[in-house]
Amino acid sequence: MAVSKSTEELALQRKVKVMAKLFASGCKTESELQSLSMEALLKIEGITMDDLRIIMALQKSVKNRSLYSFLGGGDDEQSAQE
Repeated sequence: MAVSKSTEELALQRKVKVMAKLFASGCKTESELQSLSMEALLKIEGITMDDLRIIMALQKSVKNRSLYSFLGGGDDEQSAQE
């Protein structure tokens, strides 16, 4: 019997796939992630508009030190106060 995945699990899988694309393109650190330009992002093989949205949210969460909340789909108290 097939088990359907929850929305949260699917969202996490999408985020991990995007992170894998970033790693494969040579982006391995937080500072490299923060310095990625739109031009550099568009050169990543197989990048989609949804991927770009995830990357921008990832950049924001790294900057705000809320990566764990971003990956888990929760709101971080720090970013909620801003």
